[in-house]
Amino acid sequence: MDFFEKYSYRPADIDAKVAAVKENLAQWQDKKVWRDALGMIDLTSLTVSDTPTKIAAMTDKVNHFNEIYPDYPMPASICVYPNLAKAVADARYTKDIHITAVGGGFPASQTFLSVKIAECVAAVKDGADEIDIVLAHNSFCDGRYDDAAKEISDIKQAIVSVNPAAHLKVILETGALASCDDIATASFLAIEAGADFIKTSTGKIGVSATPEAAYVMCECIKAYFDATGKKIGFKPAGGVSSASDASLYYGIVDTVLGKEWLNKGLFRFGASRMANNLLTALEGKEVKYF
Repeated sequence: MDFFEKYSYRPADIDAKVAAVKENLAQWQDKKVWRDALGMIDLTSLTVSDTPTKIAAMTDKVNHFNEIYPDYPMPASICVYPNLAKAVADARYTKDIHITAVGGGFPASQTFLSVKIAECVAAVKDGADEIDIVLAHNSFCDGRYDDAAKEISDIKQAIVSVNPAAHLKVILETGALASCDDIATASFLAIEAGADFIKTSTGKIGVSATPEAAYVMCECIKAYFDATGKKIGFKPAGGVSSASDASLYYGIVDTVLGKEWLNKGLFRFGASRMANNLLTALEGKEVKYF
């Protein structure tokens, strides 16, 4: 499939476009943006030392957040390993806080498709509302695009058979892709295969989210929307932690996709430190709540 011809899009002048956003960054460096961004965070813990007790305590912090900060939105979701989705489900007070589970052989996607499907389905059965998987680079980078797409569509079909409202986010791991054309191809492939969101990175390799990759991905989302009328979400993750990072990626989404995408239904940040850094910027003093 020639996605570039189909969607009348090919990445061009990406460095200049990102530079233009950075030149105008001041318009997004304000408390309204930081407040909005706080409510778009997938509050994440993906460490070898994660335990049900640790994740339950993290969830309890979210449960009581508005008692201390009533004027700010709670994070959009709590993101954990698939075996810990139940710990969040058991501890959360409200289903307004979604449960995101990474799955499908995260972070390298190097296992059998049957294992990937079983892992994702088990997480949804344990309460996950959203599943984040990694594009199968072992197929994509080998030029076997149909195989890479089939994995996404098979996993999507499996999770919605358990919960029809379950969302699938596909991590492109853009730092492992060689060019903007590859990022665009991966974006269109994931979207057509059933991704509800496309996400930049796992944060587990040397190169994580970059504004250039984000710009390409958002342009692909826009091209797909122009062709089909269907909105796909965007999630930068990996090394995205500061209030300035939030402003930059918010600015990219605002510039390319517009105000309709500036909500947690279509825009998320994958972050473990960003919540405290945004609270610090909003409060004007150091905050270490989460």
